[in-house]
Amino acid sequence: MPLINNHVLMSDADNFSTEQPINPYYHPIPLNLAVATSEHTMIYDLLLKAGIKVTRVKSPKDSQDGVYTANWALIRGDKAILAHLPSARIAEEDYAEKVLTELGKTVIRVPKNLRFSGQGDALACGDYLFCGRDYRSDVAAQEFAAQQLGFKRIQLQTIPQLDALDQPVINMASGWPDSFFYDIDLALSIIKAPDQDQKGLIAYCPAAFTAESQATLAAMNTFDKIEISIEEAEYAFAANLVSTGKTVIMSSRAPKLAEALRDHGLNVISPDPDITELAKGGGFIRCTTLTLD
Repeated sequence: MPLINNHVLMSDADNFSTEQPINPYYHPIPLNLAVATSEHTMIYDLLLKAGIKVTRVKSPKDSQDGVYTANWALIRGDKAILAHLPSARIAEEDYAEKVLTELGKTVIRVPKNLRFSGQGDALACGDYLFCGRDYRSDVAAQEFAAQQLGFKRIQLQTIPQLDALDQPVINMASGWPDSFFYDIDLALSIIKAPDQDQKGLIAYCPAAFTAESQATLAAMNTFDKIEISIEEAEYAFAANLVSTGKTVIMSSRAPKLAEALRDHGLNVISPDPDITELAKGGGFIRCTTLTLD
C-alpha cells in the first residue's frame, strides 16, 4: 500500500486573524491568537508523530489566512499549480510562488480570471483528483490543473449556504457564493490511495453534496467509502484530516468517523485539546498542510 502525504508544507499562525469573514465559519467571538498558535504547534507535533516530513516557512505578514497553506497550490511531483484566491488572500499568491520555487517546484498559474483554491478544493488520490466547484474554484481551472498534473478529474459539488428564503448566500467579503463546504476538503477525505488490485479509501459526507454528486460518488467502484454524518462534518470538521494511509490525524470530536477508521485498521490520533481557534477562520487540520509529494 503506497503511503500518502509523506511530505507537507506548513507556515505558522503568527499573522492569523479573522477580520474579513470570507466563509460562514468566521466566528463573532474574538480570536485568541496564543491558543491558535498552540493549536498549530499541536498539529505539527502530530504530523511528526505520524512519520510525516514537515517543511516549515513563515506565513505572509499581510494575509489573515496564510496559516492555511493547503490553499496555496496543488502539487504533483515537481509541478505546482498556483491558486487564485479571494481578495482577502490575494497577497498569498506571490508569496506561495516564491516559497514553492525555492523548494524546487515549477510553478504554473491557472488562466487569468479563473478561481482556484488549490489543494483545498482538489484532493488527489492516486491518479484521481476529487474536485469541488462554484464556491472557490471554477471547473475550467480544475480541468486545467488536472491536465497539467496528469490526474483523472472527478468533478463534484457541495451544497450551497442558503438564507431564510432558501436562496444561495453571496459572501459579502469575497463577493462569491458561499457554502459550509466551500472547499471540498471540508466534505471529503482521502484515506488510502489505490494500489494495483487494492481499492483506495475515502471518507465523505453524503449530505454535504448535491444529489448529482452523491450519485457520482455512490457509483464509484475504484474506492471503498466511509460515510461521515452531517453533524460530524459541519460541527467537528471531521473530513478535514490528514492521512498517511496508516495513521489519520483528525478531530477528537468525531467519534463515529474515528471508529470507522479504526475498523479499517487505521491508527487515529487527535489534538488534545481539540482545535477551536484555528477553526474560527473556517479551517482545520488538513487546511494547515500542503502536500509536497
